[in-house]
Amino acid sequence: MGLLQDIFIAFLIGFLPVLVWLWFWLREDKLHPEPRKLLLLCFLFGMIAVPLVIPFQAFTYSHIANPIILYVVWAIIEEVFKFGAAYVSALRKVAFDEPIDALIYMITAALGFAALENTFFIMDSFTRYDMVAGILTSNMRFIGATLLHSLASATVGVFIAFAFYRPKLQRRMYTLFGIIAAVMLHTMFNLSIIYSKDKDTLIAFYSVWAGIVLLLLVFEKVKSIKQPMV
Repeated sequence: MGLLQDIFIAFLIGFLPVLVWLWFWLREDKLHPEPRKLLLLCFLFGMIAVPLVIPFQAFTYSHIANPIILYVVWAIIEEVFKFGAAYVSALRKVAFDEPIDALIYMITAALGFAALENTFFIMDSFTRYDMVAGILTSNMRFIGATLLHSLASATVGVFIAFAFYRPKLQRRMYTLFGIIAAVMLHTMFNLSIIYSKDKDTLIAFYSVWAGIVLLLLVFEKVKSIKQPMV
């Protein structure tokens, strides 16, 4: 019973904050909301990406000695799989019909990824330490990792959005640049957390929050993108 209780609590505190954030971001597209089934599918694919990422990260961990290169590779793996989750589940669908949809689907996939990843981390804290440590871990994940995943994937979405009405080759190039930018953002945050002192760590968290504020402004810019007159 104790194990089942721990699993339930881990899922609860791993998913609830993420669902709050999902509700928050979906409000940015309330004029033309996306189909709920498609959003659910995108979220689930984001979750599925987590167990797919783990073996790749485990393999690179045992084959890459340089920690900086390792964290870059891990960021690449996560950002590619999150993009893949959004692409397979939503970005190829008919419902993907306006620029802002790119941000919505990328963030939804990222939050699905963050929800399950958070749950795994919290369960690990329960196993290694105790429930208090698990709850503290959940707070740090909520502040840091969840926002980072959202911001990094949204960065890809922004590039896709601004290329929405451009030719196919340009859309692909913009998407590639978006993934590169997301990887850089992800890597810089991870390295700042790992190699910095307490004060610098706070700066990293504040930077992510500043990025979220900037993202809100970008949302408004994306909403104003119109199809060029032929």
